[in-house]
Amino acid sequence: MSSGSAVRPEVTGDTRLARARERFLSAEPVEPGQVRDPILASWRRSRGWNVAADHIDPSFVREPDLDTPLSRNALPVLRDLRENLEGQPISVILTDAHGVLLTRLTADRDLERHLDGVQLLPGFSYAERLVGTNGIGTTLETGQAAHVFGHEHYAEHLEDLACAAAPVRHPISGKIVGVVDLTCWRKDADALLIALAESTADQIAQAMLNDASGCTVQLLQEYLRACRHSAGIVFALNDDMVMMSHHARDVLDPGDQAAVLGHAAEALAVGQLGPVDVELPSGARARMSCRPVPGKGQPGPAGGVAHAKLIKPAPGGETHPRGVLRGLVGSGPLWLRACDQVDAAHAGGQWLALEGEPGTGKLALIQAVHRRRRPVGRLRVLDAADAADHQWLVRVLGELLEGQGSLVIRHVDRLSAVRLRTLWIALEQALAAGRQQALWVAVTLSQSPAGPDLASLLQFFPSTVELPPLRHHIEDMHELVPFFLAKLNHDGRLTCSPGAMQLLLRFSWPGNTEQLRQVLRRVVRHKRSGTIDPGDLPPECWTVSRRLLSPLESMERDAIVQALLDFNGNKVKTAESLGMSRATIYRKIHEYGIVTPAS
Repeated sequence: MSSGSAVRPEVTGDTRLARARERFLSAEPVEPGQVRDPILASWRRSRGWNVAADHIDPSFVREPDLDTPLSRNALPVLRDLRENLEGQPISVILTDAHGVLLTRLTADRDLERHLDGVQLLPGFSYAERLVGTNGIGTTLETGQAAHVFGHEHYAEHLEDLACAAAPVRHPISGKIVGVVDLTCWRKDADALLIALAESTADQIAQAMLNDASGCTVQLLQEYLRACRHSAGIVFALNDDMVMMSHHARDVLDPGDQAAVLGHAAEALAVGQLGPVDVELPSGARARMSCRPVPGKGQPGPAGGVAHAKLIKPAPGGETHPRGVLRGLVGSGPLWLRACDQVDAAHAGGQWLALEGEPGTGKLALIQAVHRRRRPVGRLRVLDAADAADHQWLVRVLGELLEGQGSLVIRHVDRLSAVRLRTLWIALEQALAAGRQQALWVAVTLSQSPAGPDLASLLQFFPSTVELPPLRHHIEDMHELVPFFLAKLNHDGRLTCSPGAMQLLLRFSWPGNTEQLRQVLRRVVRHKRSGTIDPGDLPPECWTVSRRLLSPLESMERDAIVQALLDFNGNKVKTAESLGMSRATIYRKIHEYGIVTPAS
């Protein structure tokens, strides 16, 4: 908890907080000290995700799985807590690592009905990107305990509630596996709620440790012992997890890491414990040896520990800095991590699903990785948008069974159930024929929930990499704008002013980098030299959009923005010129999230 946060917001500043939230949603500045820093940061993330502030719209994800180590160990702890809270209007909630409710224990009927009304129900996700600032989603985003009282919630339908949540971490890996949340009426909120949530999360983690497989504990102990006695490359693995030393991460690029782990898994499976020399994708050579770790009280090994030593560096060193791919720009951590993951999958020959919103650059990233890993290899791109052509499937089948190099099937989530099942059969035949040795396959898809046919198809792709939307690595705007301007205006005489850059940074970019490119293309058509000023940007860049607008709404928004620019931000004159009342123009500015020009 931050300093001074122990006092309930509704006691000292409920009205002030509500007004600060209204100003924030109207894209107006919030005075310092009005909102706690963690809440303000969460509001910004929520706005970036275009979360609705006027209604609740969580997604039903799946029926809760209560037969997991988390659920089995948490339920007794949560039942004891509910008994101790008997008579108190507090709901005890457990979610998984994605914010999906697993169970909810509530003794108060009125609170129970209210939580049903806002769909705080088992199977529904309360991730921040779906419902905005709330204890569950904000805890998952920050990785720390969080409390959210009343108007601190992003969605107004949650304003009568208060919640305190704490992450449940796996006792061995430290990874967040779930969240404990305590929700009550705002008027009953107490700063001790967060301490109780943290204590409950610790009890669940301890129960999981007591219940942990002896094999997992044994593997961890052997890995730690190997790290203490070796400063070289050490890693351990079993069917559930991989542990890798810091030195291994420093000296091996993602492709080499994947290759070393693959060799170790194969060596442990067939009993070839080494030492053996291994050629890595970068051209380096490593000498590896593996040692199985016997399981305690169970047949078979608990996994294995491997040691490796570089005996030959990559020829000429790494051609590109880690995470940087020719033809792409961006240095944000989320963007670089996705680049590394795709690069590692290609280097290891692992078929891949690349997920992300439209316009995030999925195909551009795959093309850049292909150029790096197979500079003279063939890359074939087939788009499911063309699947209505009966020859489309014929081309896909031909590539899967006879093609070489790399194959990308775009927008695979747009395929009908029949075509998905046909593609499933083709992928199965390709794997049975050992085609993964000659052909690397990637599919791209949006972030919409996968139906059963698509989920079945994705089983052929061992990993899914999520490409972040532009609003989640908005810091890359400083590199993307000059990059696109250089491509669109070859004279290189057009730059972006700080004021225009500030507007670009504030916009949420629902169309991602492709939308940015199109915006700059429109600017370049009318201005080919000098400096881009705020007035040179199209009306859409003057809004902090929270949703996609219809064509009619877009026209109305553009008219309001243009009138505001014409009258130097004067809302009264803007309303008169458009034939609107003053109340209507204020409501429209709020509704469209328009950033008003300085008078």
